[in-house]
Amino acid sequence: MAIKITDECINCGACEPECPNNAIYEGGQEWRFADGTSVKGSFTGFSGTTLDAETAQAPVSMDIYYIVTDKCTECAGFHDEPQCAAVCPVDCCVPDTDHPNTPEENLGKKASMHI
Repeated sequence: MAIKITDECINCGACEPECPNNAIYEGGQEWRFADGTSVKGSFTGFSGTTLDAETAQAPVSMDIYYIVTDKCTECAGFHDEPQCAAVCPVDCCVPDTDHPNTPEENLGKKASMHI
């Protein structure tokens, strides 16, 4: 499943540079599918939403760092464990039970973003 950042986040930013999919953003920052990926043009995310990969999207959170669910693969294909959770000093990077993915789905998501 995807990872989420809980309200316990202290905004230290340790997680952001560790994400191989560039799925983590500072609160209030707009995100794009193209950020840190090879995605261009019209792109359909894992949730089924189709967006222009280079168009800025509204922040998921205004106050704390957040993870874009459609870009999170739990680091599948890059690392053995989610790197955000490994470096978080307050353990606020946790599985997002609202967005379950199988390991195979995570690898498929990775493949679609890193062609």
